[in-house]
This record gives sequence, structure tokens and C-alpha cells, in this order.
Amino acid sequence: MSTNSSPTRVVITGLGATTPLGGDVASTWEALLQGRSGVRTLSGDWVADMPVHIGAPVAVEPSEVLPRVEARRLDRSGQFAMIAAREAWAHAGLAGADVDGDRLGVVVASGIGGVQTLLSNYDLLKEKGPRRVSPFAVPMLMPNGPAASVGLELGARAGVHTPVSACASGAEAIAYGVDMIHAGRADVVVCGGTEAAIHPLPMSAFAAMMALSRREDEPQRASRPYDKGRDGFVLGEGAGIVVLESAEHAAQRGATPLAEIAGAGISNDSHHIAQPDPVGTGAIRAMQEALRRGQLRPEDITHINAHATSTPQGDVAEATAIRTALGAAADNIAVTSTKSMTGHLLGAAGAVESIATVLALHHRLVPPTVNLDDLDDEVVLDVVTTEPRPLGTGPLAALNNAFGFGGHNVALAFRRSA
Repeated sequence: MSTNSSPTRVVITGLGATTPLGGDVASTWEALLQGRSGVRTLSGDWVADMPVHIGAPVAVEPSEVLPRVEARRLDRSGQFAMIAAREAWAHAGLAGADVDGDRLGVVVASGIGGVQTLLSNYDLLKEKGPRRVSPFAVPMLMPNGPAASVGLELGARAGVHTPVSACASGAEAIAYGVDMIHAGRADVVVCGGTEAAIHPLPMSAFAAMMALSRREDEPQRASRPYDKGRDGFVLGEGAGIVVLESAEHAAQRGATPLAEIAGAGISNDSHHIAQPDPVGTGAIRAMQEALRRGQLRPEDITHINAHATSTPQGDVAEATAIRTALGAAADNIAVTSTKSMTGHLLGAAGAVESIATVLALHHRLVPPTVNLDDLDDEVVLDVVTTEPRPLGTGPLAALNNAFGFGGHNVALAFRRSA
């Protein structure tokens, strides 16, 4: 494995999450290793009329974590982001630390934004008139609302940003954070993604596109990436946040990095608004660019956390792209899709899966892809199933892929710190 000669190395020093598997990183990681699914039959009066009745809501409700007054002023997506950001900040050892706000950035993405606030206030407007619309509605529904709230909490003044690139948003936020540090704009960036779209309108829209799984008799087996019986993704919710630092800044304060972000690749298919390029041309470019920027060879990659959502076309397109981008080296790469357990967190997916990738490198252990009973003949990859797989000793590097409607492609390359 070659050494990254970039003048500014970027490391990860903190992780935070709230997901369908757990209210923090530790519980989420434990569930991933155990192969537990967070998918279940949804509850609520509105569910009965839905074309699909299953989803992957967060395991711990924000009301159990946030003070009531604070929660009321944040959209559900903002609540998730704040919970994950506080965990990541504390995990990085920065709680109570003297961090220069002028050198601190925040990048928190969302694919859809504050849709629950938008739609609930529209209902109030129709039913009870304009005076009943919340004065907090606009800052709550803004896609940049979660990023702004986290930035205000931390005193970030180097820049607060919100990439919106559908299901690639969370990964693009991390790539943007890397760019901020490389450009000299910041020493520390808190970044990731959040999403809270388990609501009648988004679910009805995804169902109308035939994108959601209809395997309602076995909710926990509905998300089945790469399996011949897959029939769509399961909508999930949650947030993932990481703390990025320049290696120099982390060393100066005595922080021990969990991993290094070696490189990021971003491209677009320019093929279709919702369907992937069947040969994965844009995905290939993103992966190869991440390797190039990280000065990594295909042979250096030991693990891929794939985008693999459990859709018939998307899974095959990505598998084809991986084989093309990495060539014969793909035979020796342990591939997994943690969406088989979390469902698809849309704009938060790339961030949560980056956390899983970092932990896989840190612990040298890859979580399994569950529900894979009959591997698709067109998926010629070494997919980890049944139980976690050890990665062994020696240098390690991994890729995390994230793709989104609009043709967005993001690949992040990680290197184990030691």
C-alpha cells in the first residue's frame, strides 16, 4: 500500500449515529455484527391506508434523548442530526475543549430535508388557517436546518453547508468536509447526513415508483441486497455524523484517529433521473477517482460497504461497476451491504455506512449481508453472508459507495490508521 503524500492528511476522530438498529454507534455496530434487522411493521393510524406497511424507524425515539423544548424547535431530521453530532463531538474528545470556531466547519446533508414539518404545517394551514402555522416552520423545514442547528451548537464559523444529492448526500457531505480541510478553510469539520422521511407522502411516492419492497409478511427479511428474490428497498430513517480533522490538528491535541480518509471520488451518470447506468460508468469513475486521490491500488482494497439497496437494477449495476473499477482485485474484496439490516436511510445512508466502514477497518471485522439466500447470477462478488468476517492483519483500506437519484455517485476511500 502506497503512502499518501497529500500535504494535509484527513483523519476521523469521532463517530455518532442514531439508526434503526440503535440510538448510538455502539448499539448500531453490535446489531450489525449480530445480523439483526431494524425493519418492522409500522404503527400509526396513517399506516393502514399505505400501499406499503413496513419500514425501518429509529430504534430510540428522539423524545427519549432531547429536552422537550429543544425537540419542538427541530424537525425530526434535525433531531436525529443533533443527537448524532453530540455523540460524535464527545467521542472525538472535543466536548468542553477550546476549539477555534473560525477553523471549525459543519457539513450535514439531507436528501429530502424537513418534509415532516413542511407537510404537517400545510395540513394545519388547510384545516385551521394561516395563524396556526408554526413560527418555527421555516427554519425547521429548510434542508440546511440540521446543519445550521449543529453549527450554532458548536460555534462553527468556517462554513456550514448542506449538500443535497439524494441518497449520495451523506457521503458527499463527508467528501465536502475533506475538501474544506484540504483547502485550508478548517482544521475540524463535523459532517454527515440525516433523514426522516417515513411519512405518508414520501412512502406513497416511492411505492408508486415500485421502488419499495412488498415483502410484508416477513419485514425483517424484506431488505435483501443481491438476492434473486429482492423486490425493492425498505425506507429507513436516522443520522450518521463523523468528526474530521487534519492529522496535524488531531496530533497536536493528542487524539487517536479511528481511520484516515484517503480519498473521495464524485461523478454523475447523466443517464436517467431515477435509474442507474446499467454498466455503472459513473460509479466506476467515482471509485477510481477515490483510489487515485488516495494513492491506492485496487489490490490495496480489502473491503467495500456497497450502496446495494435491494433493487433489481441497482444492485447489478453496482456489482458490474465494482468488477470493472477494481478488476481481478475484486475477487479478494469482502463486500457487504449493511442496508440489509438498516433499510435505506436515503440522505443519511452514505454517512451511516461510512461509520460502518470505519468500524470494520478499526475492528478488522466486516458485518454480514443478511437475507442473502440465493445470490444473483450477475453479482460476481465475494459477498459476506451469515456471520462477520475477519479482515486479518496488515494494512487495510476500504471503499464506501453511495449513489442517488439524479445520477449522483460518491465513493469514499478509507485507510486504517494503524
